[in-house]
Amino acid sequence: FRPQQKRMKQHQAMLGAITRGDTVVTTGGIIGKVTKAVDGEDLEIEIAQGTRVKVVRSMISDVRSKSQPVNDNSPAKA
Repeated sequence: FRPQQKRMKQHQAMLGAITRGDTVVTTGGIIGKVTKAVDGEDLEIEIAQGTRVKVVRSMISDVRSKSQPVNDNSPAKA
């Protein structure tokens, strides 16, 4: 029972940390890039160029890659 609770807490933390730009996998196996993530239940995912779908956050099974945060304070490279 304990390992199951631990896995559930990790999954809930993963779902809460989803941000715009992350590549995610839905429970149906669809891979897409998050284009809109607000604090609510819904996420907007782009599954093909110009094709966006709304997905309930709890139906995300995995986050494949996290987006890199943009650092506006970094010096410009020439």
